[in-house]
Amino acid sequence: MQKIVILTGAGISAESGLKTFRDEDGLWENYSIEDVATIDGWIKNPDLVQTFYNERRKSVIAAEPNAAHYALAQLQEKYDVQIITQNIDDLHERAGSKSVMHLHGIITRSQSSLDATLTYPINGWEIKMDEVCAYGSPLRPHVVWFGEPVPMLEAAAARCAEADIFAVIGTKLVVYPAAGLTDFVPENVTRYIIDLDIPYIRGGNNVIKIQEPATTGVLKMVEQLMQL
Repeated sequence: MQKIVILTGAGISAESGLKTFRDEDGLWENYSIEDVATIDGWIKNPDLVQTFYNERRKSVIAAEPNAAHYALAQLQEKYDVQIITQNIDDLHERAGSKSVMHLHGIITRSQSSLDATLTYPINGWEIKMDEVCAYGSPLRPHVVWFGEPVPMLEAAAARCAEADIFAVIGTKLVVYPAAGLTDFVPENVTRYIIDLDIPYIRGGNNVIKIQEPATTGVLKMVEQLMQL
């Protein structure tokens, strides 16, 4: 069974109504990165940070997987599929994808302020400020903030190196170290890239570009792959 590795970004979730962080009118237009996405911001004003991610979690819970999420899950009928996502939502899982690696954490879990490996499921959309981990430290969102290590990066790079087919969906490949994962894909591997704004990806004649939104472009890719 061939292995397909798929790197997804904010563009695929945006079509489910979730605001991106970087685009025009994105979340960073209304909030300072330093205030809500760094450990210093958490130390300075944990209530603001908690409120910010509670609201994001509420939006994620209300959102539904779109056609692109469901189409990627369909690939499992014929391929060994590994999704590596920069997104912190759980839409891939809800669409039926079984192997999803979250590079930047997942908003539906909390984590210890002292030990990032100690995580908990969240009942509902809210982490309350009086909730604590097993060490008695406040719970924070299970999200990788700027300046923090990306725990799953090494495992993700290893999966990219094993790919028989590789796809990039809904990301402009500007966020590192996640964007650097494309460098681990073997030279001879066919690469699909799907976005309204196609970024550069090495691979020469092995690159198939689909300049469309994920909800239409992914369906075209999946139709091709299911016919191989």
